[in-house]
Amino acid sequence: MPAFDAGVSGDARRLQMQLDAFLAQNEDGLIAFRRDLHAHPELGYVEHRTTQRIVDQLTAAGLRPTVLPKGTGVLCDVGPAEGPMVGLRADIDALPLMDEKDVAYRSTVPGVAHACGHDVHTTMLIGAGRFLAQQAAAGLLPGRVRLIFQPAEEKPGGALDVMAAGGIAGVDRVFALHCDPRVEVGRLGLRVGPITAACDKVYVKVTGPGGHTARPHLTADLVYALAKIVTELPSALSRRVDPRSSLSLVWGRVSAGSVANAIPDDGIAEGTVRCLDDDAWHRAPEMMKALLQSVAAAYDVEASLEYIRGVPPTVNEATSVQMFRDAAGQVLGEEGVVPTPQSLGGEDFGWYLESIPGALGRLGVRAPGSTVEYDLHRGDFDVDERCIAVGVRVMAATALTALWEGRRPTGNEAVEGVALA
Repeated sequence: MPAFDAGVSGDARRLQMQLDAFLAQNEDGLIAFRRDLHAHPELGYVEHRTTQRIVDQLTAAGLRPTVLPKGTGVLCDVGPAEGPMVGLRADIDALPLMDEKDVAYRSTVPGVAHACGHDVHTTMLIGAGRFLAQQAAAGLLPGRVRLIFQPAEEKPGGALDVMAAGGIAGVDRVFALHCDPRVEVGRLGLRVGPITAACDKVYVKVTGPGGHTARPHLTADLVYALAKIVTELPSALSRRVDPRSSLSLVWGRVSAGSVANAIPDDGIAEGTVRCLDDDAWHRAPEMMKALLQSVAAAYDVEASLEYIRGVPPTVNEATSVQMFRDAAGQVLGEEGVVPTPQSLGGEDFGWYLESIPGALGRLGVRAPGSTVEYDLHRGDFDVDERCIAVGVRVMAATALTALWEGRRPTGNEAVEGVALA
């Protein structure tokens, strides 16, 4: 079998025909599998039924899946041990939301719903894994593909569990798709660099002696001080970093006092820090702590900061994005690849990309021509299920493209080969 080349029309046609044949036999079953997951959603770290369904599907395809140590999530290798290794990741957990749709596959679990498309992500990876298993059985897989079915993306933390279990050990590159209801089915949104933001939580507590509002000069005016902290910290923090990092602090809850004529002795502010730059994200806690102490000291109050790390920014590596683009171009057509904007939402796929190169793509799930907008993390979110076949095509083609690129000799190797000859 000659080396697969995404730029060679014969190779692309052959792959397209193989995918057509696979999906003709399996697309209906994949849609049914997605609907089953959608009707039985499970929150992070309790995805036991989901995990078993994944294991059953992979085992039936002749593969040997391994459940992660905490009991949910699955790793499964496809193909020979020699050669490069590429990772494909899907998240499997649901959200604590009511499913508000009137459909046959509506959630049967009160207060839990697949409102972010993780059921779709899981199904696409099942389909791609089964197709790649057929390729491996035919001797057409030039390396190994690791299927990563990750738990607890919404917690977050599942990515760290995968990494702790050796899930990306030996993996050269890793790829993932995420549903995007703003993009039509049949299109893939790509961009180089940050595509999603870091997202951390902050909790500030301010304390003082309290007192009467008639005599603020005899105590510390805690509410005024808290107001200064709430208003000054976001702007001061943004001035400490390159504006292109998009470092932002936004408060979601502020509370102090209980009556109009008493200065309280404590107050709190809670919010989120979001950032698109990895360096600024790592520096943010210490910068915020220093700024907080400076403002608090000016008003003679004590302030403490609890800074809770969430996820790093997801920073797409350029070569991996090009592999995505090459692969999508051959199975969707060049018009199927579109630019996508950055998002300040969080995605724990960023943890993988701090360790190895890779890319996250946005898969279109909106019906072409539809005027209905189903945003993520809403109880009425749904997809045009034709996106499942599209995702299978893109993930399978991307894995093959990355594997064959991984087998190409580097410039140094080519020179050494000539010299030895």
